[in-house]
Amino acid sequence: MKILSLLLMVHGKAVLENEVAESIYIFIENGKIQEIGPIKALPSHLENVEKIEIPEGQNVVPGFIDVHIHGAAGADTMDATIEALETMAKALPAEGTTSFLATTITQKHENIENALRNAALYLNGHNDSGKADILGVHLEGPFINKKRAGAQPMEYIINPDIELFKHWQELAEGSIKLVTVAPELENGTNFVSYLHENEVIASIGHSDAVYEEMENAVQAGAKQVTHLFNGMRGIHHREPGVAGSALLFKELMVELIADGIHVRPEVMKLVINAKGTEGMILITDAMRAKCLKNGIYDLGGQDVSVANGKALLADGTLAGSILKMNDSVKNILEAADISLSKAVQMASVNPAKQLNVYDRKGSISVGKDADLTILSNEYQVELTICRGEMAFKKG
Repeated sequence: MKILSLLLMVHGKAVLENEVAESIYIFIENGKIQEIGPIKALPSHLENVEKIEIPEGQNVVPGFIDVHIHGAAGADTMDATIEALETMAKALPAEGTTSFLATTITQKHENIENALRNAALYLNGHNDSGKADILGVHLEGPFINKKRAGAQPMEYIINPDIELFKHWQELAEGSIKLVTVAPELENGTNFVSYLHENEVIASIGHSDAVYEEMENAVQAGAKQVTHLFNGMRGIHHREPGVAGSALLFKELMVELIADGIHVRPEVMKLVINAKGTEGMILITDAMRAKCLKNGIYDLGGQDVSVANGKALLADGTLAGSILKMNDSVKNILEAADISLSKAVQMASVNPAKQLNVYDRKGSISVGKDADLTILSNEYQVELTICRGEMAFKKG
C-alpha cells in the first residue's frame, strides 16, 4: 500500500548497521530511512505520523537479498514475461526478501535472450516500489562443465564465449550482474578476467576445477562460488577441488542453500567455521514451485517433481529448491548457533556489498532504502516493507 511517510515504533529489537538496538523508532519517508532514534526521545514533529507498532518479541532486520533465485509462485525468470517477474517480485516479500537477482538457466540461446530482453524491459518500466526490487540478472549457465551439470540441461551447455556474453549483456542493457562459470573450460580464465574488468561478478559453479585452476580463476578476478558443494568437484584430501578451494580462498564469497537438503546442518557449521559469516551468502536457488503445493513443475524445459520439501528431476538429481529466505535464516541459526545479526550479515549485508549496492541496501541506516523485514522470535515473517511501502503483512 502506498505510504509517503511511516513511523515504526520498535518495542522489540532492531538489527541496525552497527548494533542491535531495543525500543527505537524508525522514520520512513519517500521510500528512504530518514531518522532512527530511541522511542523515549521521539521528536515532536513525528508524533502525528502514521505509526506501526512492532511489539516485544519481534525483530526488525534489513530486507533479505536473494542473488540466486529462478522462480516462485508459479513464475520463472525463463518465462520471459513481465507478468512472471511481477509475480516473483510480489511473492518474495512474504519470506522477507526485498531484493533479488532474476536467475536464468542453461537453455537454447533464443530462450536466454528472450529472458534477458524481458528483464531489461521490466527494469526500465515496472520495477517500482511496494514489491521486491529486482537488482539485475544472475546468468547461471550455459558456460559450465557438462560433468557437473546438475539440473542444467546438458544439450545447451557451451564453453565460455566473451563475444556471446557481450551480445547478451547488450540485450540485457547492462543488467547482468553475476555469471556462474566453470573456469577450467577452454577460454574460462579469460572469460573470468573479462567479467572482472567489466564489473560483473564471476561466480565459479557447475565446475570440475582442481585447485590450480581455482587459483588461476581467483587471480583472474573470480569473486564468488555458486551453491557451495552442489554441482562441483568436492573436497578430497589430495585434491581440494572447487569446494575445498572455496573454503581456502578468502577472495571467494560462497553461496549456501541452507535447507538441510542440499547441505547438511553440520556442514553449514563447517562452512561458517572456515569462512566466517563475512564470507557467505544465503540463497534459495528456488524454482517456480516455491509457495505452491506438491506436484510436477517445469525448470528449464525439464519436469521437476516436488514433494517432501525436495525438488527432483526424474533421475533423482536435486533441481533447485522451494526454500524461503526466512527459513534459510532460521536453519543457519539453528545449525551453527549464531546470533540473528550474524545471519542477517549472510542474508542482507554480504549480498548488498557483493553487488555493490550497500550504499542503499543491506542494512538499516539513515539514507538507505526502507527495505525492512519484521520477524517473530520463531523467524516467521510478520511484515515486510519494500522501499517504504508495505509489501506483505501476515494475516
